[in-house]
Formats: sequence, C-alpha cells, structure tokens
Amino acid sequence: MNERTAVLALHYQNEVLHPDGKIRVGVNDEKVRERVINGATRLLAFAREQQLPVVHVRIAFRPDYADCPRNTPIFQKTIELGAVKDGEWGAEFMAPLQPLNNAREFVVTHQRISSFAGTCLDNILRMLDVQHLIVGGVATHSVVEHTVRDATDRGYEVTIAADACAAGSPEFHDAALRSLAFVAKVSSVTELSEGAA
Repeated sequence: MNERTAVLALHYQNEVLHPDGKIRVGVNDEKVRERVINGATRLLAFAREQQLPVVHVRIAFRPDYADCPRNTPIFQKTIELGAVKDGEWGAEFMAPLQPLNNAREFVVTHQRISSFAGTCLDNILRMLDVQHLIVGGVATHSVVEHTVRDATDRGYEVTIAADACAAGSPEFHDAALRSLAFVAKVSSVTELSEGAA
C-alpha cells in the first residue's frame, strides 16, 4: 500500500443509508443498503488497520437551505424532501460508520456535488502529503463520480472501492463505474485488503 494513501468516505450519513432516511440509497432495496454498509464498514476497518488517514465527507445544508444551490434537480429534490439539514439526525454519520476522534480522521462538510468544491478537502490532503486516494461512498453516480473526476484533475491517483459504493439503482452504479474506469482504478475492499497483506 502506498504510504501516501488516504481514504475518502463519502456521505455515509443517516439520511442516505438508514431505512428512515429521506434520500436513502436504493429507496426500498434493503439488500443494496446492507451491501454498501458492509463494504463501508470493511473499508473503514481496513483504513484504520493500515493507519491510513480517513476524510469523512458529509453533505449538509442550513435549515433554511440558503446555502443550497437550486440549479440542479438533485438539490431541488433535497430541498423538497427537507433532507440533510445541518444539526439534524439525517445529516449525522450513521452510527457504525462514524469518524473516530483521533489525529488521522477528519470531517469535511460540503454543499455541492464534488467533495472538493468550496471545501478544505484539498488542503487537508496536501498537508498530509497524499498522492493516492481510495474512495467509497454514496451515491456512485453523483458525489463519488464528481469527487473522483475532480481528484484526478488535481493530480491524485484514485482507486474506487466499488463494494463500498452504491447508487439510486444498480444500473446507475454500474454505468458510473464503467465510465470512471477511464480515469481511476475500480477495485474492491477485498482486493485492497489482500493487496496490503
């Protein structure tokens, strides 16, 4: 494992993964949620075992949505559903996937689709001298895809932990991964763990 590697854990939040979440992945597909929660749990365990930095990225807006862009259908729907309001349960990280309070784990909050847009994410990664990112998150076709493309444009090498990602449908997930394979390595937590052994 590259010693200059960090893990990005994107949107492992109640609103996205919990059955009561307003923008939950897979909507009524419990198997999708179980799969991604299992993958995310294993990804975080792998990162901690390898003592890699982890940046947990959450999306959250002011309760009045004054900081939420209205130029895209995805954010218009977020406002309509009253989702991911800062300070509320939905915007919090899901219990088994919460950040640890230590010097290797960071939390970044964003209000756009890419995790880099308008945040200190790039500053944190540069401060840590990171070259390679392992990315997992929800949803594959939105925050994961935008963040991966943004990261490669900034010069980072990227590996996607596909089994720690999910989308609104399997078709969206698979299409995003096929497209992202042109700019990043598509792997799995299992493959990453075996490669580090």
